[in-house]
Amino acid sequence: MKKVYPDAAAALAGVVKDGQMIAVGGFGLCGIPEALIEALRDSGVQNLTAISNNAGVDGFGLGQLLSTRQVRKMIASYVGENKEFERQYLAGELELEFTPQGTLAEKLRAGGSGIPAFFTKTGVGTLVAEGKEVREFDGEQYVMERSLVPDVSLVKAYIADKSGNLVYNKTARNFNPNVAMAGKITIVEVEKLVEVGELDPDQIHTPGIFVHRIVVNPNPEKRIEQRTVRASK
Repeated sequence: MKKVYPDAAAALAGVVKDGQMIAVGGFGLCGIPEALIEALRDSGVQNLTAISNNAGVDGFGLGQLLSTRQVRKMIASYVGENKEFERQYLAGELELEFTPQGTLAEKLRAGGSGIPAFFTKTGVGTLVAEGKEVREFDGEQYVMERSLVPDVSLVKAYIADKSGNLVYNKTARNFNPNVAMAGKITIVEVEKLVEVGELDPDQIHTPGIFVHRIVVNPNPEKRIEQRTVRASK
């Protein structure tokens, strides 16, 4: 099956629809699939539930989809770098399901592993546990968390071969492997594409079985959230 598509818009075509749950890799702006997010914005799909550690920054990353009001609900761990995210949430315009980072990673990993739910001590006695089953094991309280299986996963990797085997670049790996595992359809943006057999099997981070479509973006912008420089003398 051919997995390589000519551009991000083509990779999303026929896959993304209104009302879907879409998971997006990245941590802050590190390891986000920039071109795929822009193409998702340009597709015009509405009423999305977006799963991501955070929502980028104003005007970049997932922040673009908040600006266009394409996201109905966020399942996320962190709000702090995005003022529009904060504004919409406090104004009651955006539904938000706060999820601790480790729990979010495990919810995605479990979804990709066929595990429907799991118990964790994280969040017991807080608003995270509200409305969820709490059970005692060995004298300790645990909250049950349902796994996440998004309709579409958008992932950033450094290198892929044409079968979809992926290698990530250092900390840009972050949530991407779990997001890739969890999606019913996983679309990956990479900087380099090689032939099958060129990657050392021991260096592959995500096997191609999890990947359905690939698009090459050789020159991503790679913004950072905050730049701090010393004053010139």
